[in-house]
Amino acid sequence: MEAPEIHQDTASWIFYVHVSFVLSITLMCIGIWMLPVTLWIKGYLAMGLFFVISASLSLAKTTRDQHESRKLVNRLSTAKAEKMLKDYDLKA
Repeated sequence: MEAPEIHQDTASWIFYVHVSFVLSITLMCIGIWMLPVTLWIKGYLAMGLFFVISASLSLAKTTRDQHESRKLVNRLSTAKAEKMLKDYDLKA
């Protein structure tokens, strides 16, 4: 049985992801603040921005969780199949 592959991101990729996330939110907030419109419109745009951020984070977490659960199910079914084959070989 071969060992499962472990995927780890590099420190520079993790840094890039965090910086780009913070920078994009910061620049979008500055852009909303600098718009030449009323406070009501700015508030509406800010609420939309934060809703999109929370929906994106929820989607990313759900996608990751689904991927992780599929990996576990595949490992369990593979282990069951290997056990059945091993038991069959012992009896034959």
